[in-house]
Amino acid sequence: MADLAFPLATKLIEKLGSFASEQICLAWGVKADLKKLQRTMSTIKGVILDAEQKQAHNQQIRSWLRQLKDVFLDAEDLLDEFECEALRREVVETFHGTTGKVRRFFSRSNPIAFRLRVGHEIKEIRERLDELKSNKAIFDSLTSIDHHGGGGDHHERVNVTHSFVRASKVIGRESEKKQIVNLLMEQGDDDQSGNGNVSVIPIVGIGGLGKTTLAKLVYDDERVVGHFQKRMWVSVSVDFEITRLIKMILSSALDTEMGDKLSLDQLQGRLRHALKDNKFLLVLDDVWNEDPIKWSELRDLLIEGAKSGSKILVTTRNTSVAEMMECAFKEGRDKGYPNLFEMGKDIVRKCGGVPLAVKTLGSQLYSKTDEREWKLVRDSEIWELKQEDAGHIYLL
Repeated sequence: MADLAFPLATKLIEKLGSFASEQICLAWGVKADLKKLQRTMSTIKGVILDAEQKQAHNQQIRSWLRQLKDVFLDAEDLLDEFECEALRREVVETFHGTTGKVRRFFSRSNPIAFRLRVGHEIKEIRERLDELKSNKAIFDSLTSIDHHGGGGDHHERVNVTHSFVRASKVIGRESEKKQIVNLLMEQGDDDQSGNGNVSVIPIVGIGGLGKTTLAKLVYDDERVVGHFQKRMWVSVSVDFEITRLIKMILSSALDTEMGDKLSLDQLQGRLRHALKDNKFLLVLDDVWNEDPIKWSELRDLLIEGAKSGSKILVTTRNTSVAEMMECAFKEGRDKGYPNLFEMGKDIVRKCGGVPLAVKTLGSQLYSKTDEREWKLVRDSEIWELKQEDAGHIYLL
């Protein structure tokens, strides 16, 4: 659980920065509180990576990280409420009006009570973070990585790796290496691949277990070298920015630097051309991103025209990242969940052609297979609330 703290902190800090500029925060007078929370969280985030490296040998740090993640999860719940309220306001502005019932559905109470509760929760979360930060025995023993004070820009740690390792220096990895190489040798099929041509093989474990070293051993194996027409190695780290990733993949595929002047459209065209009709191996090292939309964007560029048997080898600390990737690159999953597929069609129909609602609900239900969660959305009372004129439906 604790190894999820860093990407969660990254996501929360981004959301805090975004929400602090929203009109709703200005109206409620919580902008200053959100800025303070963002600064406190940024300070703590600077030491999380070091804490995650040390937790395996230090029970106190493990406990500290667990408490920190509990606070982060409560903060995430609170920001989800902000997001819901912002979405409600956007829908209201789009359709020019709403009902008291819709407002209560989103806010759980009247606006004044909601404002007071939110202000209290922000203060409580900040106090809990301050208490964790004031633990000198833990906090002062950790190294802040690429941290800059205040609430401005923060440079993420990019743990740049390369694909070479001296096999003679690695001991005790032959069994794992053989298993992964055998998986890479398999041809694509409907059960393992997106579009029948690209499949994902994840290596998951906490920091320091040797995931990258194992990936290097596999990448340089002579059977793998002879099997794939193109091999690419990319250090992803926290910054999952699509333009940056395309440049890095292209640079590895073509063994040349990509110029900064190339537009995203030019880059994606070159990437699809470079991979077309090739069986490729792409190693994505140190992946943190759990955003299904970003994975979908990258997937569409990688699978277009790729030869059957192409593979993506991923190293990550988070099981959820591995599951997200496997979902993104495995099409036709509706065949295994016919009930979810039918409920999904009902939900899309109820969205009434509003892309904002489809996108929001889709990202929430992505990779979820529990029918109860889908039913909660499909059968929500919000679908029954209609605008007085023209029969517009107000959506979640």
